[in-house]
Amino acid sequence: MEDILHYVWKFRLFQKGLTTNSGQPIEVIDVGLPNTDEGPDFFNAKVKIGDKMWAGNIEIHRTSDEWVKHKHHTSKNYNSVILHVVEKANCEVFNELGQPIIQCEITYPEQIKENYEFLIHSNTDIPCCNHIPSINSFHLNSWMNALLIERLERKANHIQELLERYNNSWEDVFYVILSRNFGFGLNSDSFERLALSLPLKYIQKQGDNLIQIEALLFGQTGILDNLKVKDDYFLLLKKEYEFLKNKYDLKPLESYIFKSLRMRPTAFPQIRIAQLAALLHSSHGLFSKITASEDVERIRLIFHVNASEYWQTHFAFDATSERKSKYIGDSSLDIIIINTVAPILFLYGKSIDSEVHCERALRFLELLKPEKNSITKRFEKLKMPLRNAADSQAIIQLKREYCEPRKCLFCRIGHQL
Repeated sequence: MEDILHYVWKFRLFQKGLTTNSGQPIEVIDVGLPNTDEGPDFFNAKVKIGDKMWAGNIEIHRTSDEWVKHKHHTSKNYNSVILHVVEKANCEVFNELGQPIIQCEITYPEQIKENYEFLIHSNTDIPCCNHIPSINSFHLNSWMNALLIERLERKANHIQELLERYNNSWEDVFYVILSRNFGFGLNSDSFERLALSLPLKYIQKQGDNLIQIEALLFGQTGILDNLKVKDDYFLLLKKEYEFLKNKYDLKPLESYIFKSLRMRPTAFPQIRIAQLAALLHSSHGLFSKITASEDVERIRLIFHVNASEYWQTHFAFDATSERKSKYIGDSSLDIIIINTVAPILFLYGKSIDSEVHCERALRFLELLKPEKNSITKRFEKLKMPLRNAADSQAIIQLKREYCEPRKCLFCRIGHQL
């Protein structure tokens, strides 16, 4: 229920003529900024109480005694609270300094509570599914744009953590993110672990030697130690890896973390690793090439690589096939651009204060077809317009961050109901 009070405060849906518990009039100049971390619920608010202007933070509870239950009276984080907003004031409250906190009770229309109860307790995966077609297109487009930015910033947070780990080496971080996305969902974590276990500098030291790059990647998966294949290619990889493993003091991963169950053969992890090796072999300084590319077709050309000769007749080390090229397919290229290129371009643009790179990331997404997955298919059935990958990324953000955790009050669609 506290979510309702946050919602009511944020959108000023409380009653007119707000007063303190002692009867002083309150004028809310600025409700403040929502805080998603520890500390008061809203930062940097401004309220006029009587004839005095206050600037500080707001804490919100259903009842006053929750202030004590949450131990705010013992925390310095709450000494800056200027107003305690509650639905029911049932006791006085004090900050860590022993100073009394001004309180006010708020009320709100019953319809807000009814809508909240309806959405939160809905049995459907998308609580407002029956109302989406009636949402004003202007509000919907505005919300989709905001969701896309949220999605990019969420991905950028993970990239930022890697940048700190790699001392702001964009090439190293791009290699890790790229490798992760070569796992295409099921193997994403495993491929990221592969990249983290094999520094880019060791791959770069092999220069134009594709077989050694393949040996490093396949060797680090642990598969070369676990298979009993006798063909020349496999044995050569094994020999090269043993030399390089000792040279660089590498420790291979457990091979079982790479999954191939219920996959199309062209998406088997061994094929993806061969394609990744071909890409790393053919394109040095990948991140620099990405930032210098102004159109999405140029990006496609960079990533349009074919696995080496052995893989034209194999899906795995122990699985032969009819001869068939193993280029990275168009749909896979799109996924790599969506999940690798766009987020890192967006963060790079923000980090160097370059609107050009941020806008380029958005434009690339607008030029790609929308993704096809269970989430986008669900919204398409609801007549949600999905024109491009920018829209599909927005929809994924909506479903995962608002629909599934039932944050309907903070969704602009829920707000319109």
